[in-house]
Amino acid sequence: MKVVIIEYNAGNIQSVQYALQRIGVNAILSNDHATIKSADKVIFPGVGEASSAMRSLQQNNLHLLIPTLQQPLLGICVGMQLLCSFSEENNTDCLGVFNLTVKKFNTQSNLKVPQVGWNSIYNLSSPLMHQVPENSYCYFVHSYYVPQNKFSIATTNYVEPYASAIHHNNFYGVQFHAEKSAAVGEQILKNFMAL
Repeated sequence: MKVVIIEYNAGNIQSVQYALQRIGVNAILSNDHATIKSADKVIFPGVGEASSAMRSLQQNNLHLLIPTLQQPLLGICVGMQLLCSFSEENNTDCLGVFNLTVKKFNTQSNLKVPQVGWNSIYNLSSPLMHQVPENSYCYFVHSYYVPQNKFSIATTNYVEPYASAIHHNNFYGVQFHAEKSAAVGEQILKNFMAL
């Protein structure tokens, strides 16, 4: 199986590579369109800030390629957010795979923003969550979130309940860092490889 991690200037790429190696998957890092298109599975990681991440994608026309991909694709953290239409983070137009707006957590709440650390996921659905117990804990680092929506396949409560994973056609996204979420994250990555 050929697994490609999209290489651009906002990827938490090494930790994703290590997590995949732990489940026996050697992934290729690439920003080459033909290599990405020929993959069986594509992973779209992301850390940092939405507008600079989009600029990095645009440098290699990856913003045009990603929405056209036909194979299973998993967006992680900012990668998931970039699959949406728009992010309030620096008013950024994103890739538009999901017709959703990424919003900033209400900083007036008593909770610290960004959310950093372990939190539970529940209301799990989709084969991506196969054999993941309800209320499992995953590792999060983010100030922006995707509100509850019809594509939600996992929910997390921080400031308010929001979509911590989404799925539409061949596109999947997780807000948490699956590669840093211990056994639960490993199961989710294995499930993605089995899609």
